[in-house]
Amino acid sequence: DGGVTPPKVVHFDPVFLDEVLVTNKKYGKFVRATYYKTEAEQFGWSFVLSSFMQNVEKLEEHDTDPEAEHWVAVDGAYWREPEGPGSSYKYRENHPVVHVSHRDAAEYCLWLGKRIPGEWEWEGAARAGHYGPKNRTLFAWGEESELDVATKHANLWGEGEFPWENKAEDGWRGTSPIKTYPPNGYGFYDMTGNVWEWMRGGKHKSRIVRGGSYVDTLDGSFNHAATLGARSTLHGTTTTGNVGFRCAKAPSRRTEYHFKYHDEEEHGELAIEDQFGKKHTLPQKNWEDQFVVYEDEDEDEFNEGMDTKMKKRKVILPRSRRSNEL
Repeated sequence: DGGVTPPKVVHFDPVFLDEVLVTNKKYGKFVRATYYKTEAEQFGWSFVLSSFMQNVEKLEEHDTDPEAEHWVAVDGAYWREPEGPGSSYKYRENHPVVHVSHRDAAEYCLWLGKRIPGEWEWEGAARAGHYGPKNRTLFAWGEESELDVATKHANLWGEGEFPWENKAEDGWRGTSPIKTYPPNGYGFYDMTGNVWEWMRGGKHKSRIVRGGSYVDTLDGSFNHAATLGARSTLHGTTTTGNVGFRCAKAPSRRTEYHFKYHDEEEHGELAIEDQFGKKHTLPQKNWEDQFVVYEDEDEDEFNEGMDTKMKKRKVILPRSRRSNEL
């Protein structure tokens, strides 16, 4: 539902979705292979949660997000050094990569021949079949809203006062390794909590993120409520310590063909492809726009005696529908 009231029923085409979030280890392979430089590296800073800073005593010297005062702009913070200079991702290689912008995520997916998932696609996977009026659930694990139940299924903020007191009831103060918690009914991990996930679509100044993160609470007492409808928007260049992504890919579709008539006398012979793939005697472009179909009742008599060479040629049926989300 994405927070829409009342919920809206939508349809999306079949899609392949990664079962886990992209990790630091996988993103590192991409960077080494392509020499890619993230936007956080280009800007020279990224947002870090105030309680995770390396030098908390210098908090007042840093700028903060005007809409989220607990997120601090730390110079030198990026995916390799998540909390700024002096920190490292080395002991978190199986944690989801963070400090990546919408473009950084899209470039990685493109490198693999994939793309960022659409919002409808993501929620369809997150609900795992529980989207009807009779079996619809509030959370990924069901309707149980007790903290001791939630800590077994998602990485969320517990009962401590945000952002300085995190009791880590689920075992983690920040991000957690992939597959730490059980998957949902469709086999997808971390569809709620851990890190927000970039979605396809939206505008550059208002990109969509879904899923909630480790700073969100079960009841929404501070930050967002970690329900299946958790949704927010960020500027496309935003990089923080609680936003990651996963990739999707549309299945290959069968190429469909149809046949068109071709007048060889008027438009030349049909193209002949030799063993090397080279085509000879190509017909004129847009010949089909010049072809006239006679609808006269005496069509056979009218055309009787005309020495026309009408043949059919096999052409690919064009697809006009590219996406049902954009």
